[in-house]
Formats: sequence, C-alpha cells, structure tokens
Amino acid sequence: MSLYEKFTEQAQKAIGYAQDEAVRLGASAVDTEHLLLGLVSDVTNSASRLLHELGVSPSRVHAEVRYQLEQATKRRVDEGQVTPRARRALELAYDEARLLGREDIDTEHVLLGLLREGNSMACRVLESLQVNLERARAAVRPSRREATSAPIPVPLRHNPAIAGLRGRDLLSIEDLSSEECSALLQLAADVKKATRAGEELVRWRRPHLLAMVFEKPSLRTRFTFEAAMVHLGGHAIYLSPSEIGLGKRESVPDVARNLERWCQVVMARVFSHQTLVELAQNAQVPVINALSDLEHPCQALADFQTLIEHRGDPEGKHLVFVGDGNNVANSLMLLSAKLGTHFTIACPPGYEPDARITARAREIASDTGSEITITHDPVEAVRTADAIYTDVWASMGQEHEAQQRRQVFLPYQVNAELMKKAQPSAMVMHCLPAHRGEEITDEVIDGPQSVVFDQAENRMHAQKAVLAALVGDW
Repeated sequence: MSLYEKFTEQAQKAIGYAQDEAVRLGASAVDTEHLLLGLVSDVTNSASRLLHELGVSPSRVHAEVRYQLEQATKRRVDEGQVTPRARRALELAYDEARLLGREDIDTEHVLLGLLREGNSMACRVLESLQVNLERARAAVRPSRREATSAPIPVPLRHNPAIAGLRGRDLLSIEDLSSEECSALLQLAADVKKATRAGEELVRWRRPHLLAMVFEKPSLRTRFTFEAAMVHLGGHAIYLSPSEIGLGKRESVPDVARNLERWCQVVMARVFSHQTLVELAQNAQVPVINALSDLEHPCQALADFQTLIEHRGDPEGKHLVFVGDGNNVANSLMLLSAKLGTHFTIACPPGYEPDARITARAREIASDTGSEITITHDPVEAVRTADAIYTDVWASMGQEHEAQQRRQVFLPYQVNAELMKKAQPSAMVMHCLPAHRGEEITDEVIDGPQSVVFDQAENRMHAQKAVLAALVGDW
C-alpha cells in the first residue's frame, strides 16, 4: 500500500485542495504552505477543528501565508507533484498517526507533520499564530473526540460553500461569492422552516458570545441578532455608544483587541464603514457589518430571502429600488448582480449609488446575466418590476438634510399612483423604519402587495444563518 492510500478521505481531499492552492498562487509544486492552506479549506476536518480550538481561523492562516509568501511564477501543478520538504511533512504525518495508534492518516496528523518538519513556511506561519508542536499534540485527542461526538447538521455538512465561511468577516456583499450567497440564503430558509416547526437544524456544541457594538440605534438589528444567538445556543451582549465611544473614548484597534479576548464574533452598527474595516483588521474573530454608511449586507440577505419566498428563483427577476442610492441600495445592487437578478434604481440626479460599487456590480453582472440600470424616471422603472423597494430619504446622520431631501424626493414616493404603473403582482418592500407619508404611503405599506414585515422577520433567520456559518462549531 502506498503512503497516499493510507490517508483518510478527508486528508486526501486536503491534499487536493493544496494542489488547487498551489495553482492559484502560481507555484510549480505543492509545498508546505499549500498543504497548510489545504487543511483549512474544509472547516469540517479535524485539523481545522484543532486549529479553531487553538484560536486560529482559516482567514488568519490565509492572511499570514499571503504576508510571507514571495511572488511565484504561475505554472500549472502536475497532480501529485510536491516539493521534498512537503513530502517529508507527509511522511512525518504517517509517523504521528502511528504514535497516536492510528493506521490511517487524517488531517490533524498532516498538521503535526508540518510542525515537525520545522524548516518550512507552513511551520513559520503556524508559529507566528502561536501554534507549536507541543500545543497541537496536546489538542489532538480532545479535538478529535469533539469532532466525532457532535454530528454536523445536514444543511452545513453537505455544503462546502457554508463550511468555507467559517472564521471570515462579513463587511460587504463583496465578501461573498455567488455560490456562498446562494448557500447562505438556502440555509436561512432551512433555519426558518425548522424554527417555525419548533426544531433547530443548527446549534452550537457550546455557548458562544456575540458582542453587539452600536453607534446607531435599531429595533430590528438588536432584537434579531440577539434572538438569533439565543436560538443557536449562544448569548449576545449589547454595547451602547456611551459604553465604548469608538475612536473617542478608546481607539478602534484597542476595542477590537479587547473584544476578541471575550467573544467569538463581533457585530457592529456604525456611521463610518472604515470603523468596520479597522475592527476586522484588529480582531481575530469574525466581524459582521450590521449597517454602515456604505453597505447593509445583512438587510440585503434578508430581503432576498423574502424575494425568493414569494417569487422563487431570483435569477431573471427584476428588483426596482425607488429613492436614495444609499447603503441598502448598494448591498441590494451587489447581491442582485451575484444572483442574476436585474436591478434598477430610480433616484433624483446626484443621489445615485456609490460609483465604485455600481462599477463592481456591473462587472459581476456581466458574468451572471444581471442588468444594472440607473434611471431618474420612477414610473418607467417600475413597469416590469417583480419587487418595488424603498427606504427613508434621509438616513441617520443626514438629519440636517431632511427638509431639502423631502423636496427633491417627493416625485419618488411609492404611493398608489406609482403602484398602478407596475404589474399587479409586484411586491412592495421596505427595510424599516418607515417614514409613512414620505417615501411610502400607508395604503401601500399596509396593502396586499406589501411584504415589509416578512422582511423584518427574515432578518432573524438570515442572521442566524450568517452567525452559524461564520462562527462554525456546529
């Protein structure tokens, strides 16, 4: 029997992922750093679980490899072609398996082999992340028992796109691939179905903590994130602006370095998107954007969960946003592009969505078949809409512009007259809170075409899916 045949199916998959990583990074052969990246490509294997127990996420491994890896010439890697150093690490993995009484070689043994080999980039990466051979060996046995004693729920076990999100940040829809967006939305639907049936498909093996950092108030964001944590078997701790004072009472990096010691995930609702970027750069736990001036990805996911519930497959559907090109519009536009949904925004001149995000959405749309349109004519925009979406004309932080904006946006009110121009089947959407009588009238928001409160409910289910995927440990 060859050495390769002694590897478990999970370990063979990891070696396959390592070959893919070598190709992606332009290497001529699989080396130790590619083996390490292969191990963390599947968070369900024992090596990834062991690293998680030692406080190391896949995103940290990728970041450290990128930092240390020198520019390589891109060449195709032949199957099975590895450097002598990587081959030595795999041979040491066999030795580690035998020391532990195992006849087969699993991913945690490959991890130990990389650490034993010593003189390699993988070893330097792991040691920079405070993972040495002694710590890893001590963690192998309990990590393996935990991995086999708690079955992974079906929606997560069979979906590598969900598994690949573990340990990552969600600051923008851009952080998700099209496949990952679809997988999260499917998981959100599964979780909602289970919740309504009084069951849970996803529950963590042990309690986790969510730090909820608020610079802006919110009914839906606070309640739904806190409820999602309870349903998953965790707890959420609310931190008000006065308790933290991001960048004022204490620097953002210092806040991040404190929170990462106490919790497993951070959610932040902030004025400036740059605050989220700094939190994510300085925290070694996932950071979730619960609203910034640039994007609102959690809202967009809940909105598309609602759209799919009422209209089925989003590909080819037409979502029309009437109003300000704000953070919600930015995220909806990106998510539309990724899912093949046609997106139109009807807004006054000068109030278009972010130009960079528009350009990126159109770039994505060229691959998915989506059409991204900006117009100043709301009547023409809604004629073919499957869903008509609106939001407040002045967001938090723009209160000083409210009076001026009322005059500018008045022709963009979603009212009965505008709805007459749309198809009778068109849904009405709003992320709430609504300024009734301004961007939308009572008869529309309370009318039969409104799915506004379905959206509000789905915030909890979509966020439950996001938390389950980013934190992992199911």
